[in-house]
Amino acid sequence: MLDAIIILSFILAAAGVGFYSPELLPIDTLSRVSNVHALRFVFAVFGAIIGGAVGLSFQIGYRRLESQVRELPLEVILTRAIGLVIGLLIANLMLAPLFLLPIPADFGFIKPLVAVTGSIILSYTGMNLADTHGRGLLRLLNPNTVETLVVEGTLKPASTKVLDTSCIIDGRIETLLETGFLEGLIIVPQFILQELQQVADASKDQKRVRGRRGLEILNRVKAAYSDRIVINPADYDDIATVDAKLVRFAQEINATLLTNDYNLSKVASVQKVPVLNVNDLVNAVRPNYLPGDNIDLKILKEGKEPSQGIGYLDDGTMVVVEEGSPYVGGEVRVVVTSSLQTSAGRMIFAKPQASALA
Repeated sequence: MLDAIIILSFILAAAGVGFYSPELLPIDTLSRVSNVHALRFVFAVFGAIIGGAVGLSFQIGYRRLESQVRELPLEVILTRAIGLVIGLLIANLMLAPLFLLPIPADFGFIKPLVAVTGSIILSYTGMNLADTHGRGLLRLLNPNTVETLVVEGTLKPASTKVLDTSCIIDGRIETLLETGFLEGLIIVPQFILQELQQVADASKDQKRVRGRRGLEILNRVKAAYSDRIVINPADYDDIATVDAKLVRFAQEINATLLTNDYNLSKVASVQKVPVLNVNDLVNAVRPNYLPGDNIDLKILKEGKEPSQGIGYLDDGTMVVVEEGSPYVGGEVRVVVTSSLQTSAGRMIFAKPQASALA
């Protein structure tokens, strides 16, 4: 109904302008027209057609803007509105002296032109600053604003996650969301999307495949969890590396960094940014085999020592089997003798059950 009202309003307005537009013609030209009413009707029809086209374009743009606003978190809408108001106030304060200047009448158009241009620039700047420092701006205006919105359920609590490029390409984020082990809002900054695109456009085939895989995964989770995956336009031109931008962004919005990059995890931890490392989660949920436990294992290759055989569990844990080289290519039941946890993962040492019982 609203769409029809918008288009009809433009049609009627344009038709009215077209109907009365012959009065703007010179009198000598209008006097040569034999039927002024017919001319008005023609102008009104042309005006209605143009108004319908303009109204349709306006209605499409309005619906696009409405859908984008609906997807934005409430805190972003609030901070952008505040940034817009602050930008307009600063524009009025800065441009007020301009109207006191003695400008000749021939150049009178300069004042409104500069006023409109300055207002647009400062309003846009205010909204960009609000995107970057949103929560900080709310706290500055009212320290209890964010906490009140969280308590009311309007805003999500501070367990918001910021997603790293490596975590997207890895793909396990999709499974974590499906199983429900990952809760809260998931924010993907704009500079992470840019890095993904750069990886997808790389000259090396392997790197390009990884980048395209990451974009496909992100599109899938965005479609499946549109209410939880948020693309944030924040960026930092003064920071060169993506990792440093991620840490800075997580600090400013009081979020948790979600990654599987070991070095990034350590850097973020040093700067007091909470980190969820997917690799740590995987290591934590792996079965804990104790000495004496039996495992049915396929020996895939020989180890560094001539008598060793190497196999892998379903979760990727490497098992070093002493006296396992004769069983390469076959499956054998082994007995766990010990395990070793390293920064790269866990290793299990075992012996064939026949050797252990001998």
